[in-house]
Amino acid sequence: MFVNFAPISLKLLFCSFNLGSMAVPSYLVNILDSNHVSAPKGSVPSTTLALTYLDLPWFPSAPMQSLFFYEFPHPTSHFMQTTLPTLTQSLSLTLQHFFPLAAKLICPPPPLKPYILYSDGDSVPLIVAEFTGADVDHLTANYPRDFKLLHPFVPELPPSTMSSDGILVRPIMAVKVTVFPNTGVCIGMAHNHVAADGSAFMHFMRSWSSVCKSKGDSTFLDKVSRRPFYNRDALGDPDGCNEEALKCYWHWISSWRENLAGPTKEISSVDKVRATFVLTRAQITKLKQWLTTQCKNSSNDSEEVKISTFVVTCSIMWICMIKSQENNIQVSTNGDDGDDTFYYLLFAVDCRNRIGFPLPVTYFGNCLAPGVIRAKKSELMGPKGIVTAGKVIAKKVKEMESGALKEAEKGPSNLEEMFRSGHHVGISGSPKFRVYDMDFGWGRPLKIEFIHIDDGGSLSLIESKNESGGMEVSLVLSKNQMDAFTSNLAESLKAF
Repeated sequence: MFVNFAPISLKLLFCSFNLGSMAVPSYLVNILDSNHVSAPKGSVPSTTLALTYLDLPWFPSAPMQSLFFYEFPHPTSHFMQTTLPTLTQSLSLTLQHFFPLAAKLICPPPPLKPYILYSDGDSVPLIVAEFTGADVDHLTANYPRDFKLLHPFVPELPPSTMSSDGILVRPIMAVKVTVFPNTGVCIGMAHNHVAADGSAFMHFMRSWSSVCKSKGDSTFLDKVSRRPFYNRDALGDPDGCNEEALKCYWHWISSWRENLAGPTKEISSVDKVRATFVLTRAQITKLKQWLTTQCKNSSNDSEEVKISTFVVTCSIMWICMIKSQENNIQVSTNGDDGDDTFYYLLFAVDCRNRIGFPLPVTYFGNCLAPGVIRAKKSELMGPKGIVTAGKVIAKKVKEMESGALKEAEKGPSNLEEMFRSGHHVGISGSPKFRVYDMDFGWGRPLKIEFIHIDDGGSLSLIESKNESGGMEVSLVLSKNQMDAFTSNLAESLKAF
């Protein structure tokens, strides 16, 4: 189960985080353990997995980063002696079924194709740390906090290496577990999006938490309906998508070799804060009723659009994001954007079990099509901006039910247009992930955070922790923009 075991002696580090104007105390960090966890020896044969046209576009992306906070009212010694052995054993057993996460990304130069290679003994780095002096209630709060506050709990992927024959080798996943003595535990995850989209990764997390809670019983993963599905053949190669995606990969790997640097996330040095906003079931019900009526009264189309929880949540959040951005633009540039400027919204659609994608929900890899929406600034900033947003989002959701394959094929050109505009908001996450169901045996999570939204261009959307039918939306903005966003959202909700 363990390879390259390298425990670190009790090493105390005093960390003082520079969080702008916000007063943040120094913390005592104790690195308790550092090792590698692999699937049971001999349980998985050496395996090569091809990458599809849905995997390849993710090479330039920075790692996906998520934090799972749990209540844990026990001393660190209890965690190390009782909990950690079960946690690592269950991770090992789960990796037997989700072996690509312990594998390597093999990235050769053109004209060769990249792939995932698993060899017996491949492992995932696991760091265990003790964090003394932190206020877990503050770390898991919904109110605005400095966005760097959570960074110490995110694991770093090991550095990429270059083989003797000039092939880049990249790790796929890393884990960091932080113990807050007598208070809580945070499980920090980082993984390469090329290997798994959100649905596949959360399938792994649900499985790991279930195995851990059952004290190592992984027999449920022997069932075909619960086991990850790896067959890529069903995707095929519609209209030469693989060749086009390979060209994008070859361009990326050539640039990487020239610059000798992997994907980085350039984040503005402006003081930013992270906050979470909760829409209750009652608020969402009112919004759906109001927006449905407004769309019917203002629609010229014969086809009625379906106003779902996803549609109303994205509509109101998109409008509030635009208004907060416009407030910032007016302050800095006197607002010289024209009213005919197009603003864009991007959300990913899980294509599993959709027309053109004969894949089960357990398919492990990437199976996302980009839903790109645009509308004029004048329409979105007007008195019926939420109605405009709701109609275009609902229409795109309807189109994607049967036209996801077409959207996947033309995705690169749509994304290029969107990114070139400079006016776009992305949606990360999904309420379908059921993240608050992930119980490792310590109860439901206190809070889930997605750190990869720190660039400020995206917001994460998950189900509410507190009630069925509610939604949690988290985002990172400059403090001025966050103040404007909060005010806009409160004002919008009062109108319904």
